[in-house]
Amino acid sequence: MLKTFESLGIDDRILDAIRSMDWEEPSPVQIATIPVILEGHDIIGQAQTGTGKTAAFGIPLLQMIEPKKKPSALILCPTRELAVQVSEEMKRLGEYVSLRILSVYGGAGIEPQINAMRQGVDIVVGTPGRVIDHLHRGTLDLAEIKYMVLDEADRMLDMGFIDDIKYVLSKLPKNHQTLLFSATMPSEIHALSEKYMKDPQTISVSEDILVLPNTEQMYVPIGRRNKIWALCRILEANKPKTIVFAQTKFIVDMIEKRLKSYGYPVAAIHGDLSQSKRERVLKDFRSGKTNILIATDVAARGLDIEGVVMVVNYDIPDSPETYVHRIGRTGRAGKEGRAITFVSSDEMHLLEAVEAFTETKIPKFEVPTTTEKTNANVHEVLDFDEMADIFGMVNIEISAGCSTGTTTNEILELLIRKARISEMMIGKITIGAKTSVIELHKSVAMRAIRSLNQMNFKGKRLGARPYKS
Repeated sequence: MLKTFESLGIDDRILDAIRSMDWEEPSPVQIATIPVILEGHDIIGQAQTGTGKTAAFGIPLLQMIEPKKKPSALILCPTRELAVQVSEEMKRLGEYVSLRILSVYGGAGIEPQINAMRQGVDIVVGTPGRVIDHLHRGTLDLAEIKYMVLDEADRMLDMGFIDDIKYVLSKLPKNHQTLLFSATMPSEIHALSEKYMKDPQTISVSEDILVLPNTEQMYVPIGRRNKIWALCRILEANKPKTIVFAQTKFIVDMIEKRLKSYGYPVAAIHGDLSQSKRERVLKDFRSGKTNILIATDVAARGLDIEGVVMVVNYDIPDSPETYVHRIGRTGRAGKEGRAITFVSSDEMHLLEAVEAFTETKIPKFEVPTTTEKTNANVHEVLDFDEMADIFGMVNIEISAGCSTGTTTNEILELLIRKARISEMMIGKITIGAKTSVIELHKSVAMRAIRSLNQMNFKGKRLGARPYKS
């Protein structure tokens, strides 16, 4: 039987907010955890980013907390982006509930946070370092905390926050409910649960539902030199709200610069941006002022932005788990999404690892070569790196064959003496009826094609081009 938000025992005020957000049905982690949290149990929720875990703990907290002048819930997050994200989603879910929610994190002025604390806050969402800073200053009072959430606990451990987490947990009142969410369950998390949690119930979202069924997945076989061309064609054909993931800050900045020069409404987010710039970029993307966001994995971890129709993996990630995190940005709340991944010939093993991890066969996608509004500044180019075999050799075809009496020695003469190609760069030569195929190293292939196309051979202009078998 299909579960609905109404069947989970959720307050009408929160249901009204959910309806206004156009969420159609609860995710598996929400179905599994919300009733258990409302019953008052500690839980360990194993769930990846993209499975709807913020609402899984946020909805029960908003329902159970009574407004006070002191915080009733503390939510720890590994990054400032996630802290802001969690805070904003809870504010949307709590639109018709009179609770005050504050996010606290480094990189932003502490005085406004202190002033907000003094005026009264019900839920504090923050990074470990800034939460401890407030504790030391005496501006955050944990005496009335009834609910403690550790969001992306494994990520906090990876970032070296284990001692900070233990310190915060040691300052909480004895009687409180702890909700721990983590994508993986290393031994340190088990140790935390044994020391600080009361008979926690473990709830796991299995791998077979990590990739949301509403996300259509595809891959594009393409080399580095044509990625921008392919990205532009895809964006022109679809024009949706899109997040483009790249591996490094340098590549993110390069993509942003190129797309801006072509007139696309685009912005970038990565770790080198100031907090104010990050917040402005995300605000513009949410509002639709820009509809293309270029991001690194670190900067985009935990992002939950409504209306993201497409994710493009400009660089395929090294790990299948990261792939799942990325494509979880679309196909959310019962809506359809699309994930397109660029894969070069030497990265096919990474695609195969993703397919094995997700138990999904990902089909090939053909890049639209023309659209109604094709950008004339962007062209597909010859990519001999992508065409080369494992020895770096590519094939070119010339318009001369045995019908004109062409010999192997004559072709070698053209290449070595006239095109000035080293004999070491020349491989097998196959003479056909009207054309011949020459094997060349990729580093000289373009020079050879240009030179051969300018030559006359046996009384006619010679033609040369890449050979496609």
